[in-house]
Amino acid sequence: METAVKKLLSRLAEVEAQLGSVNVFDNQRKYKELTQEHAYLSEISSIWERLQKLEQQRVDNAKMLSGETDADFIEVLKADSAEVESTIEKLSQELEGILIPPDPNDSRNTIVELRAGTGGEEAALFVADCVRMYKLHADQRGWKYELLSCTPSDMGGFKEYVMVFTGPNVYRFMQYESGTHRIQRVPETEAQGRVHTSAITVAVLLEPDETSDVVIDEKELRVDTYRSSGAGGQHVNTTDSAVRLTHLPTGIVVTCQDERSQHKNKDKAMRILIAKIAEVELQKQHAAMSSTRALQVGSGDRSERIRTYNVPQNRLTDHRINLTKYNLDRILQGDLDEISQALVAHFRQEKLT
Repeated sequence: METAVKKLLSRLAEVEAQLGSVNVFDNQRKYKELTQEHAYLSEISSIWERLQKLEQQRVDNAKMLSGETDADFIEVLKADSAEVESTIEKLSQELEGILIPPDPNDSRNTIVELRAGTGGEEAALFVADCVRMYKLHADQRGWKYELLSCTPSDMGGFKEYVMVFTGPNVYRFMQYESGTHRIQRVPETEAQGRVHTSAITVAVLLEPDETSDVVIDEKELRVDTYRSSGAGGQHVNTTDSAVRLTHLPTGIVVTCQDERSQHKNKDKAMRILIAKIAEVELQKQHAAMSSTRALQVGSGDRSERIRTYNVPQNRLTDHRINLTKYNLDRILQGDLDEISQALVAHFRQEKLT
């Protein structure tokens, strides 16, 4: 691993030199590629520097322990050494995941669509929980997020919620969230204390960029406007500002009602629609190329149950890689790194075999 890291760090110096060139803005596509590569290499550099400091700290602790006679200080050193070892292991795993060769789509803008499934109002509340979880995770990773569309439920949840994430490696780590997420917990409305199971679906889509081949003919588009509705307050509008777009060739329907402006709602709905059409085309290409399992890995089949959140036991299980963690409370606070890195490594290996 050390050889691979040093090779990448030498590349970091080259990228920084290119970004410092006076002509760097002449080619916007090249400039974007360089900035993305710089963000990727800078992350590796940061983790590597932290690892080097911790390695030195481990050596220093070992030296002090070998000559220390004070029992209390020995205990302090042992506790510190255990923490250092734990952090080194965690950072090493994180670095191994990042060292997986980057994909051109890794840092593309990523649309995440969550929909309540079985479970009624409880499922809508679970959508809200997952929206919060993803936003907290984005904050930890330095990503930005923007609401595109949502439909509130009566008890403070969401029947659907669509948002777009931007930032380094956002698609790399979010793409495997696609599928059915199931939660087992006692709802607040349950008087008998019985555990209920509800589910939501999550779809993860690449937002097409300026190089996208998706072109929508206005003649193939039906645009309907209507009054916004929801749980009340700001979600209710007195004008026909809500927009529903129907793409006639595919039958895809997208709605947006969150902005007061009909024009803004249409713009956001178009972003979602283009992403969905691009995803349909991508699925067709995959199916045409091959039906082998390797090419279907990570295709984001929403009908597949991928994860179970068991609140009473504080347990999360990802069924695709048989990963079980007993820190669900922390995961719901956005601590998804360990899971997402394991998924990236697993599916990368699947594609290679």
